[in-house]
Amino acid sequence: MKTVGEVGERALIAMFTQAARSSAGDSTDVVIGSGDDAAVFTAPGPVVVSTDTAVSGRHFRFDWSSPRQIGSRAVVQSAADIGAMGGVLTGVVVSIGCPPATPVDRVLEINAGIVAQTHRYGARVLGGDLVSSSEVILTVTSLGVLQAGPAVTLAGALAGDVLAVSGPLGGPAGGLAALAAVDHGADPVLLQQYSSLVAQYRLPQPDLAQGRIAAEGGAHAMTDISDGLVEELITMAQASTVRLDVDANKVPHAKDLDRLGGALGVEPHRWALAGGEEHELLASFAPGTVPDGWTVVGVATEGEPGAFIDGRPVGNIRGWQSFTST
Repeated sequence: MKTVGEVGERALIAMFTQAARSSAGDSTDVVIGSGDDAAVFTAPGPVVVSTDTAVSGRHFRFDWSSPRQIGSRAVVQSAADIGAMGGVLTGVVVSIGCPPATPVDRVLEINAGIVAQTHRYGARVLGGDLVSSSEVILTVTSLGVLQAGPAVTLAGALAGDVLAVSGPLGGPAGGLAALAAVDHGADPVLLQQYSSLVAQYRLPQPDLAQGRIAAEGGAHAMTDISDGLVEELITMAQASTVRLDVDANKVPHAKDLDRLGGALGVEPHRWALAGGEEHELLASFAPGTVPDGWTVVGVATEGEPGAFIDGRPVGNIRGWQSFTST
């Protein structure tokens, strides 16, 4: 099996370029795509940009996820920030760092995942870079456009708003817990019994079009749930200078999450409230304007800015975990 060092940067970049061009479809927005010194595209509105980096051993493991899943997941993580602003993804620029001894097939599969996920969002891989590094590092820069008016920021929540989430929470955290349990000696059949949760960890599938829908519906504030609902509530409360109260029993759980909690002896609310990496959306709306399919989980009120679960304050993830242990 050939390695990255043996094949060489130029040959690999040529392979990446071919993959980016194939099955991309026609795009009137992209004037010059992958393969030139830089990409050129026209935008029908304000441009939204976000960057995310994932590092092997810290953000993903090759014994837990396939290279293709890892590449796709990196796109989801970055593209979710575009959706959270109410934007629509147009394209991504990708940087891949890897040791020279990395098998070429592994890198090509990572790239295939990146391309496939980008195309699922109706966007294009516009280009990128390949560098030598001590471990595999993926950096995805997403570019999108605002089609539904101004960007929806973290700072717009108003007293009297209701808080809602775009989908069930806790799935990726539950899947991660199952993988970790098997890693520490649990019966591997656990991964089969809770395969849907493991799949959500390996590749979250949020409907990022809900960001545009929420923006069109008049969302006042919005963010994607990457660091856990509790952390996102804290960040939004501080940015909007309001108090945000959530009823834990109203937070929708991913399918089989409660059953896995029973199997592992873990309160499933922990995963739903503090797990993160679902990349579902959290937004505040005027009452009566929440889009179909969203779940109302709380309210924004006047008072000292902060996040509250079941009426009790939480200052950070650690504080919330301490609170739930009482």
